[in-house]
Amino acid sequence: MPTIAIVGAGPGMGLAIARTFGTRGFDIALIARTKEKLQTLVERLGKEGITAEAFPADVLDRPSLTSALDAVKARFGSIDVLEYSPAPHSPVPGHALAAPSDVTVDNLQPQIEYLFYGALTAAQAVLPAMREAGAGTLLFTTGGGSVDPSPMFGNVNAASAALRNWVINLDKELSGSGVHAAHVAISVWIGDGGPEGFPTAAPEQIAPLYWELHENRDRAEAVFTA
Repeated sequence: MPTIAIVGAGPGMGLAIARTFGTRGFDIALIARTKEKLQTLVERLGKEGITAEAFPADVLDRPSLTSALDAVKARFGSIDVLEYSPAPHSPVPGHALAAPSDVTVDNLQPQIEYLFYGALTAAQAVLPAMREAGAGTLLFTTGGGSVDPSPMFGNVNAASAALRNWVINLDKELSGSGVHAAHVAISVWIGDGGPEGFPTAAPEQIAPLYWELHENRDRAEAVFTA
């Protein structure tokens, strides 16, 4: 069976993506910091007939992320789809929001470490085998500010835009290799409780987009809007 590794798996988007792929015959590898929370998701998916396992790792600890992805390959034989969408854990030292004029090296660097360097690490762990197999999908998620930035998220948007640029460029490089890379920008508040007037969507509404990118392989970017 094919396998998807979901980096940053949680009870929202991660679980919805796991269900989307799991109901289509994929085994699920869930990667996040807390083993207990991952195990809860594994049990929920198991009750739905979906095979899932937990692989704890922190995207800020790059060796641990590489080791977790290596463990996924050892367990399931291969990683056919990588999905990277870490949600900030709280508190994160140094992860303060900054307006564009207040962005500094000190408050931008943690965002780059978290969003961009973690994605690079995950891709480097799976891409060689995908290239050798001539097949695979790499999916990376950011907020909509990577495409249409908001002053409130000046440093986050800058790091997200760097990731977006790299993913689209990576897909160009991989053209003809059988491996597809794509970026998903989510321009809505996921779930309830968003800022007044801000569009919202349930994870279950967004998750099918990931399957479409994997299955159709016809574009390097999709922007989800309400």
